[in-house]
Amino acid sequence: MQAAVEHPWWYLVVVLGYGVGFALLVRILKSGTAVGVAYGIWAASGVALTALCAALLFGHTLSGTSVGGIALIVVGVVLVEWGAQAGHRRIGQEL
Repeated sequence: MQAAVEHPWWYLVVVLGYGVGFALLVRILKSGTAVGVAYGIWAASGVALTALCAALLFGHTLSGTSVGGIALIVVGVVLVEWGAQAGHRRIGQEL
């Protein structure tokens, strides 16, 4: 927050980031990914990327718990995607 007060151009970075995020969400939805899977990945990635950017850009410290949480987010996203692909294959085989 302090960085945005001292350097207002951060507001532009945030707006552009949200624009890119929504554009990618629309693109993945158009590719046929289920809404629940796409939104879950989008939301979880946002949490992890926010924590990483805070550490890299603003010098915030990531505790071991935070790093573990980010690792769990990555594992969770991979498992959700694998589960969605397996479910999609089963549905295709039944037809």
